[in-house]
This record gives sequence, C-alpha cells and structure tokens, in this order.
Amino acid sequence: MDSYFLGLDIGSSSVKAALVEVNTGECKASISKPEKEMQIIANHQLWAEQDPELWWSICCDCIKELKKQHRLGADQIIGVGISYQMHGLVALDDNGDLLRPAIIWCDGRAVAYGDKAFEQLGETYCASHLFNAPGNFTASKLKWVKENEPLVFENIDKIMLPGDYIAYRFTEVINTTISGLSEGVFWDFEGHKVADSLLENLGIPNEYLPELVDTFCQQSKVSAKGAQESTLLEGTPILYRAGDQPNNALSLNVLDSGDIAATAGTSGVVYAVTDQKKTKELKRINNFAHVNHSAEQTSIGKLLCINGCGILYKWLKENLDLYSYEQMNELAAKVPQGSDGLLVFPFGNGPERMFESRPLNFELRGMQFNRHDKATICRAALEGIAFSFYYGIKILLEDGIPDGIIRAGNDNLFQAEIFGQTLADLTQLEIQIYDTTGAIGAARACQITTFDQSQFSQSIEKNDFVRSFLPNVSCQGLKTVYSNWECIITHQLHNVTT
Repeated sequence: MDSYFLGLDIGSSSVKAALVEVNTGECKASISKPEKEMQIIANHQLWAEQDPELWWSICCDCIKELKKQHRLGADQIIGVGISYQMHGLVALDDNGDLLRPAIIWCDGRAVAYGDKAFEQLGETYCASHLFNAPGNFTASKLKWVKENEPLVFENIDKIMLPGDYIAYRFTEVINTTISGLSEGVFWDFEGHKVADSLLENLGIPNEYLPELVDTFCQQSKVSAKGAQESTLLEGTPILYRAGDQPNNALSLNVLDSGDIAATAGTSGVVYAVTDQKKTKELKRINNFAHVNHSAEQTSIGKLLCINGCGILYKWLKENLDLYSYEQMNELAAKVPQGSDGLLVFPFGNGPERMFESRPLNFELRGMQFNRHDKATICRAALEGIAFSFYYGIKILLEDGIPDGIIRAGNDNLFQAEIFGQTLADLTQLEIQIYDTTGAIGAARACQITTFDQSQFSQSIEKNDFVRSFLPNVSCQGLKTVYSNWECIITHQLHNVTT
C-alpha cells in the first residue's frame, strides 16, 4: 500500500492540493477548489479581506475529495506540507477564535503606518536589520488594527499568517517560522531574532507573536478535532510550511545562492536567492528569509514584482480578436527578432515597484500602419515583457545576486518560445522549465524533513524537467533593441513623479 505526502497551497482565489508518493516524489493526484474564485471582501477602498474559516473549509473539502477519488485510507497520508498567500494578518483571542476577517496581501490600508515607521526607524536600521521597509506588510497591518480597532487589538492573544492558521486548525497548536516572520517584516536578520525595535515603534507586544519552529521539521501533529474535520489521521505530522513565493522557488529547486525562480502569469515575479546578508534596495525589491535560512546558513530570497506581464498578452488576445495564446505565439514566430522596430512597454497594471512606483503606462512605440500587423504586435509584446524581466533581473544582480540558473514553471508566458529565448539571450543565463505546482512542491518538501534535500532535488529532476532555453552568445542585435528600450524608460522616469 503506497504512502503519500499531502501538499496544500492556500491562495486568495483558490486552494490547490496534491498528493505525492513518499519515496519517488511522483504526483499521484491534484485538485483545485472552489470552481468559482473565493470572494475577497472589500468594504472600503484599498481594503481586501477574507474569512480564514473559508480557507479551512476548502482545505478539508480538497482532502476529502482526493481520498474519495483515489480510494485512499487516512493512514496512507503520512505528512502535510503547507504553502500559503503571503503577508496576511489573522488575529485570534485567548480561546483560539477569530477576532476579525483576515487582512490579506493585496489590502492597501496600512501603507501610511509602514511609511511612518520607516521614517522613524531610519533607512540605516531598516536596511541592516529588516532588509525591507515596513511598507504594507503584516506588521503595518497590525498597527492599523491597533489604531482603528482598539477593542480587537486589546483582545488579541496571537497573530499569525494564513498558513499558520491552517496549521493551527489541523493541530490546535500555534506556531510560525522565521521565513514567515520575515515576510511580515517582524524579523531582525542582523540579530537573528524578532525585530524588537520595530515592535516597540509600532506598539505591538512581543507576546502577540507565535513560538518559532523550523521550516522543515515535525512542527505539530493533527489533533482529534483536526482529524475529525479534515479526515486525516490523528497524529499526522505537519512537516513543512512557507509562503507562496519561497515555496514556488522551492518547488523549482531554487535553494542555492545565485538560483533564480521566475513566474510569468498575470503579473510577473523574479525571486533570487543569495547567501549575502546585505541590500541597498529597499524601494524596488523585498528581501525575505528563504526556506533554508538559519543562523548558521544565510539564505535570503530577493523578490521583485512586475505588474505588466501576462495581463498585457491577455488584453491583446481579447482586443485583437485572437482566439488563443497558441495562435498568438505562432503569429509572433513569423516576425524577425526586434519586431521590425516596434517597441512595447508592457505597463498599465498599476504602479511598478521596480520604477519606485512612478506611473508608467502601456505604450506601442514605432508603429507603422503600412508595415506592422497583429503578428508584429504579438512579437513586440513578448519581447517587451522579456525586456521588463531583464530590467528587473539587472536590479537583482546589482544588489549582489551571483550569476546562476533561472528556473520557471511550464505555464503562462514560458510556454511562448520567443519569451523564454529572448530572456535567456539577454541574461546569458540558462532557463530551465519544470512542470510542477506550488501544491506539489509543498508536498515534496516533506521529503526534506523525512529524508534529505538530495532526495527532494532528485524528485524534481526525475519527474518535472521539461526543457531548457540556452542563451545564444551572438545576440548583439537583440541587445541593441533592448538598450533603445531601456533608454526610453530612463528618459520617461526622469520626467514623471510618484
């Protein structure tokens, strides 16, 4: 009888679950619920909240359906790994009950509190201890609760991140990880401890934070109540927990300094790992403890977001009346590199943090009605999005990331040959493509706790590797086109204000 690890990936739109075979890491089954995206409550402008009970209910539904579909006994699932939407705030009272809905990652109400803390603590402290500006992360969200909902704040026993809450519902044990505290900007990297100066500045009691456990360990065990609700076996261990971006990197075997994970969905993410405890970038990138960070081994994930990404390709498909992304990729392939002088600036999905939130918009530059058509626009769009990724990767390299390998999932824009090859040629880095998901990665992470990292890495290479984009050494023409694109960006940034 085969045994499996369960992986859960709790997002803001859905919960994904996967089962992988314990020894081989092969995915047995996966599922996503609900069919319709989960509701985000926005009672005021900039607000975004969700009910954590909903996350838990859907997690339980996923487990029950996986067991039913594949006729699995509860004793066949021998460990659980959890991935979750980052930066959220969940608050419990001393009975373990929710005090309010969760304030989730895309909620913008706490920006002013983070800005004030940054001003009072100073750039030097934030750069050397927090590796971030407090920004709009979990600590600032908690400050908002303190100032605007004092009765809620006074009744808090523990605060936690979304993944901590799911682990709590399984086990009735409250704890968190260093990686989790760092994503909330609660962690002091220099002192390798909770950021007491930040807590004091915000007026947050230290005891509000949960106890710490390692990212890879037996963090807690499913309780009788958790077993009854989830249908897992009582005593099943929680073996791993991490936020979605560190987990996505882990899922792609991005663990060593110089490795880069890239995501090119509606928006884009570049997540690069370094073993250096330093940053000069507080405004354009974020720095979080990676899943394998410890006092003995520095491992920092540098996160850069690109809002203008797949949303542009989707917009073009709808407005150019094209029926599929495959058709768009085929059209683009008919156009030579450089798109016959047509340049696309793929912005227009909100302020770009890599431009320090200066407002740049979507632009087609160099359009000639007698020469250019849908195919040219599709090619220029793929190249323009690749240019924006390269612009961001250059920021990461300048902040101390050594050259390594880029790894990405086999979905979204990385299925477009032009996009992947253009990015490989510009960076002069190999791009490896893997067929995996965050839920599969969270399940496989249990192998690291149970066995070791080498078995985990072998599972990825054996089961998931699809192909590589290898850089062309002679690509001066492409670099010239990119240089023109970057010069225009630089000029525009000098002529706009935040």
